[in-house]
Amino acid sequence: MIRVLALLFVFGLAPTWALAQQTASLVADAVFFDPQSQRLEAQGNVEVLQDGLRLRASSIVYDGAADTLTVNGPLYLIDGQDVTIVASYAELSGDLREGILSQARVVFSEQLQLASNEVRRTGGRYTQFYKSVASSCQICEEHPTPLWEIRAQRITHDAEERQLYFDNASFRILDVPVFYWPYLRLPDPSVERASGFLLPEFASSGDLGIGIKTPYFYVINDHSDLTLTPWLTTRGSRTLEARYRRKLSYGEFEINGAVTDDNLLPSENLRGYVFADGSFSLPRDFTLTFDVEATSDDGYLLQYDYSDKDRLDSAIGVSRTKRDEFIGAGLIHYRSLREGDDNRTLPTIVGDAIYERRFVPSHVGGIASLQFEAAGFYRRADDDVTDSGLARDVARLSAVADWRRDWVLGNGMIVAAATELRADWYQVRQDDRPVFNDTTEVTPYASVEWRWPMLRQAPGATHLLEPVVQLVWAKETGRDVDNEDSLLVEFDEANLFSYSRFPGVDDQETGRRTNIGVTYTREDHDGWSLGLTVGRVFRDGDFNQFSASTGLQGSSSDWLVAAQLKIGEHFDVINRALFEDNFSFARNEMRLNWVQDDYRLGSTFVWLEADPTEGRPIDTSEFAVDGAYRVSTHWTLSSNLRYDFVEDRTSRAGFGARYENECARVDLSLSRRFTSSTSVSATTDVNLSVQLAGFGANGTGGKSFARRCDG
Repeated sequence: MIRVLALLFVFGLAPTWALAQQTASLVADAVFFDPQSQRLEAQGNVEVLQDGLRLRASSIVYDGAADTLTVNGPLYLIDGQDVTIVASYAELSGDLREGILSQARVVFSEQLQLASNEVRRTGGRYTQFYKSVASSCQICEEHPTPLWEIRAQRITHDAEERQLYFDNASFRILDVPVFYWPYLRLPDPSVERASGFLLPEFASSGDLGIGIKTPYFYVINDHSDLTLTPWLTTRGSRTLEARYRRKLSYGEFEINGAVTDDNLLPSENLRGYVFADGSFSLPRDFTLTFDVEATSDDGYLLQYDYSDKDRLDSAIGVSRTKRDEFIGAGLIHYRSLREGDDNRTLPTIVGDAIYERRFVPSHVGGIASLQFEAAGFYRRADDDVTDSGLARDVARLSAVADWRRDWVLGNGMIVAAATELRADWYQVRQDDRPVFNDTTEVTPYASVEWRWPMLRQAPGATHLLEPVVQLVWAKETGRDVDNEDSLLVEFDEANLFSYSRFPGVDDQETGRRTNIGVTYTREDHDGWSLGLTVGRVFRDGDFNQFSASTGLQGSSSDWLVAAQLKIGEHFDVINRALFEDNFSFARNEMRLNWVQDDYRLGSTFVWLEADPTEGRPIDTSEFAVDGAYRVSTHWTLSSNLRYDFVEDRTSRAGFGARYENECARVDLSLSRRFTSSTSVSATTDVNLSVQLAGFGANGTGGKSFARRCDG
């Protein structure tokens, strides 16, 4: 059958039709027009395009005298990309913006569905649904009851404000009434941010009892918002949480906090915390960053599950990074929440400023750099403990110059020469011990390095073998400085060929030594790779700088072995070990990650030898595992466990279950903390949260979790 296209010339026969006064088009299999009665009838695959509206139907009848349309369905009225109306019959105005629809269903952004026996459109802005049902769940003939729905006497959609208003609404789960609201307002799915209450969360804790959180989200403007969350528990705890976010043209920041009134502490004072962070762009490519971390008492963060940090740091810093230059300055305030720590005698305020410049020397070639640094820290303790050094305040000025050049020989060998000279001046206050006074330390280094990368291209893989030998010279004597920033020493493949394995400045590795290592890498063409590094350090003598647990003690270090196996994007395992010739381990760390479409598994094992100098009086041996398994399209189970082999007990354990489909996500978690201290006790926590799709733009899993009807 020949399709008939009627444009403005068709509407010229019916000038009273409002469509003719605007650019519009009509497409149908057949069009009949009576000029005397001003009646137009279109039949067969009718489609009308009008000012962003698209109407599809089997037939339409237009009454030019009354400027009305009678539409026989099934009909589809599409308003932009966000609203689609499906109905069996309609009586509409000529501009399609007013009228009544029967047996109608409206779909918003392919998420939320509203069904009603009668729908009224007014002015193209308001759409009213009478005795209606709203849900974003897939409804099948064999399962006609949705997981959740909202039934209302009337639902009004304001297209301009993009809001849904419910009168006498009841929220139902599997057709069972759960809540009732005489009046309810919710954003439609096209809204990204809208003020209003969010879904409540339920929680149960051994310390707090059963509680409910009812968040309220308030949009201040296009660039900021505020979330307030009252939290009440059965054991008398009353908490108000708050989150404030703000975006600026030159940066952004966020503030999180809470205030609590409870009876868990002997004092009657309020408890709370504040965490804040932000970043701002400054002139001349500088960046300002800050973060604030504060709490009322040592146990609050862990007790209310806000954070498991046991050392808080509040910092502010300014920096600029360029290709050959770095400038930075910062100030940090520390507060320890650990049992037994005294913040009066810990360096709680630390500041530093650094300038570093890299350049190419004109005569000797290679790469050189200059670095200047000013640093200091402050303790709150006064002169009453100066004889022990626990009140000492220190300022340090440092200057470092280094140079390195590589030569590539004809056979592929690489020979390098390098040198470094650093000078550190210390000023000490509030320390009456004569051995640690103001001092200046000069530490020179020089090295020669040989490496030979050997590459072999095999039919099924690429092999790279690289042996390295480095000879380092340094002064034999140590530094007359109280070591406060170099206590936690790590010996790994990253610093095997470093001048000093100390992480800070106060202590520097001394004496002549030879660092040797070999690295092997295999890249298989089937998509997996293997990396292996073996290394050791040999010295002229034992300078007694390192403890046994570091693996660096004595005239020869422990063997360092680090390996990584990676299979595609789904599996990787990393292991790093330090052991003596008799395979007596000082440290052993392993991390495994295994990720597939239906499951995820991660585990960590750590063994650390006891070391009182690092605050570890007994051996540490812990195993942690966390994973998740997608049982079906909609169900995912997860669990985590941390076990202490030395104490022979579980320290943490948890279990979680998630149900997710196209219209809802439900998370249930159960966790148990088995350890206790003076500030917190062992406790069990249960949390339940629900998120519904269809309101606002933050849907759940979407189409990948959508249920499908049979057939």
